[in-house]
Amino acid sequence: MVESEIIKLLKAHNEAGLTALQEHYGPFIDYILRPILPETADREECLGEVNLKIWDSAPSYDAEKGSFKAWLGAIARNCALNHRRKARPAEELSEDLPSQDPTPEEQTITKERLGELHEALRRLTDSDREIIYRKYFYMQSEKQIAAEKGTTVRAIEGRLYRIKKRLREALGGESHE
Repeated sequence: MVESEIIKLLKAHNEAGLTALQEHYGPFIDYILRPILPETADREECLGEVNLKIWDSAPSYDAEKGSFKAWLGAIARNCALNHRRKARPAEELSEDLPSQDPTPEEQTITKERLGELHEALRRLTDSDREIIYRKYFYMQSEKQIAAEKGTTVRAIEGRLYRIKKRLREALGGESHE
């Protein structure tokens, strides 16, 4: 079954679409979940959440905004991070503590800095951007990235160091050598 058929079935809330999704994209989704949720039981529980989120969100998927695989990856990653956050016991907060919500000024500064970061990432080579995303967005280890790229862990560590140094310089930060 091709991607467009899977999307059509999911948008129509046809259960065959969910079955086809698991057959074609199950390994990809597991690939995203594994570094974030190393425990098998956590991954299996989270996979149910991912499937439900895909099922509920399928009608709003827009191919013009990005590829289906990227959309699936983002849903899987976000569900895994939320699942991991929920698994940690919440600390009780005192009512005397000030609000942790950012002020409007802090929100504006954060938005501007994110824009600068996205621009700096866009200027990286495709290969460097892939390494940054795999390390910090998909939370993969240097060992996994090195194995899949056919290089050494030391080479990946060196590239990450140089990429981060360029990003710091592009964002106006100090270069810590």
